[in-house]
Amino acid sequence: MKKALILPLSCFILGTTLLGSGLSQPQATQATAKQVLNWTESNELATADISKATDTLSFNVLLNTQEGLYRLDKNGTPQPALATKTELSKDGLTYKFTLRKDAKWQNGDPVTAKDFVYSWQRTVDPKTTSQDAFYLFQVKNAKAINAGKLNPDQLGIKADDDYHLTVTLERPVSYFKKLLAWPLFFPQNQKAVAKYGQAYGTEANKTDNNGPYTLTKWNGSSDSWTLVKNKNYWDQRHVKLNKINELVVKDPQTGLNLYQSHKVDETVLSGEQVPNFKTNKDFVKREASNLLYLNLNQNKVKAFKNQNVRRAFSLAINRKQLVNNVLQDGSQTPKGFTPVGLGKDPQNGHDFAKETEVKTAVTSNLKTAKALIKKGLAATHAKSLSLTLVTDDTQNAKRTAEYVQNALEKLPHVKVAIHTLPKVQRLTLQQKGNYQLIITGWQSVFADPVNFLDIWTSDSSYNTSGWHNTKFDQAIADAEGKYANEPDKRWQALQNAEKELLTDQGTIPLYQQTTAQLLQPKVKGIVYNGSGVPYDWKTAYIK
Repeated sequence: MKKALILPLSCFILGTTLLGSGLSQPQATQATAKQVLNWTESNELATADISKATDTLSFNVLLNTQEGLYRLDKNGTPQPALATKTELSKDGLTYKFTLRKDAKWQNGDPVTAKDFVYSWQRTVDPKTTSQDAFYLFQVKNAKAINAGKLNPDQLGIKADDDYHLTVTLERPVSYFKKLLAWPLFFPQNQKAVAKYGQAYGTEANKTDNNGPYTLTKWNGSSDSWTLVKNKNYWDQRHVKLNKINELVVKDPQTGLNLYQSHKVDETVLSGEQVPNFKTNKDFVKREASNLLYLNLNQNKVKAFKNQNVRRAFSLAINRKQLVNNVLQDGSQTPKGFTPVGLGKDPQNGHDFAKETEVKTAVTSNLKTAKALIKKGLAATHAKSLSLTLVTDDTQNAKRTAEYVQNALEKLPHVKVAIHTLPKVQRLTLQQKGNYQLIITGWQSVFADPVNFLDIWTSDSSYNTSGWHNTKFDQAIADAEGKYANEPDKRWQALQNAEKELLTDQGTIPLYQQTTAQLLQPKVKGIVYNGSGVPYDWKTAYIK
């Protein structure tokens, strides 16, 4: 979406040799002849373009159709993929990678170091308008390039030859290998991008894959698509599934019907369905570093510039009622904006979210909320607020929006209408800042608090609500700059940022999501990562 524990630089050893895929593999005899997985999704696929992706589903498809230097194993630890050897300089600034020579693109072209150079340059090039370009600001000159001050060829990545790559960072980054396992840092085939131009990644036949599977049967707006085993994948002998059919199912009852009639192998349950299946052998509880929150757009509603109004909106929402009575799926009330499970204090091992909680920003008090809204409206000379709340068109999203609507309308002189949209359209609206109120979510890319906090800096492409805070910006700059290699001071800077965001009520956390799922026991070998791109199907198989 910069960005589980923070690994010290001592973990990265000069000249470490990395061989093989590093991921646990199923025994060949365990797989059945028919290796087809039928999976449900709650939203449409937005893009297959690495540089344009912003949402979890797009990155999940990219993770399974593309390959980078590393992949994460079941413990969230980076394991070698296209890298066979990695060397890190003593100052932590220069990485040298040796690439495997047997990797190919779907069209048969070899995957080379130049593909990484092109991909990273394309993402940071301001002409690409990548919303995630800031993740590459770790790399030397990336920020200046993205600001239009330098040419993309000045980026700190160089192909020494076809199979040797050198990356130079702006500063030591303890979690850089985790970033390299995220699709944004994967290579791209320049020939394919040039061939399809602006249409690249907008449908299955306008992209090129180098991962375990290839994307098929997707026209850019269809509610289904298929991932097919990639015959040109370098490690195809460890890929057991022949196909993964993905189907968009927005109604949980429809999903349950499909599951019970054996038309799909997985489905997500609604809160109402969970009690009936908690003891079922197929029931799976997926905990994730995924936070849903309410954004108040100060650029569209003048009253939202007032802290009392923002605090009133937050205090009006009873999050315990939301998760217990509305969602009922195991989702948790938030401790703050950063979810539980994204980092531990380097001194005492305490969880970041629990240790940094600002209770007044995530609890309810309707009496105080009414007093604050009265003061806030008076200060902004607003007699009333008539607002539109934008949300996704899934059942959970609509039920959450209805609960928030009801809670906010308990405030005097506040009226809220709900506008539902397919997620792809909602994301576009959000990116352009064309909303008053919006319910959105953030899923971590890797396990570190900064992966949540830095989307609120003043220059972040994701900060579309108009909230700016100089103390917050400085705290993030300290964490990622002068304290980047001092774990204790970095931790304190991140805590300062979290507290500033919540004390000023820059946003309104709603809940930390837990997904209740039914999954056929015959499906084995899925690598699930709750603090990153969730489902890696490379080693999945049907027993």
